[in-house]
Amino acid sequence: MIYFIIYLIIINIIAFLAMFIDKRKAKYGKWRIKEHTLFILALIGGSVGAIIGMYTFRHKTKKARFFIGFPVILIVEVLLGFMIYNDFIK
Repeated sequence: MIYFIIYLIIINIIAFLAMFIDKRKAKYGKWRIKEHTLFILALIGGSVGAIIGMYTFRHKTKKARFFIGFPVILIVEVLLGFMIYNDFIK
């Protein structure tokens, strides 16, 4: 269990930093992180970091696929987590 928590912390930090880096690149007109990559980071457990990064850096907040998509991913992850946890306890 501790390894899973460590994984979640690390992946969320990475997702947060990816939003920061992408915002900086956008600001200076440089190479960008693909939107697909940002969604993959959210899907593999970094949705909290991605959401915090999105609002902290005001990045992608006007794109519905992000301001709706990231929270939906988070909700699905939490629901799956509860289901898996409840099955594990039984």
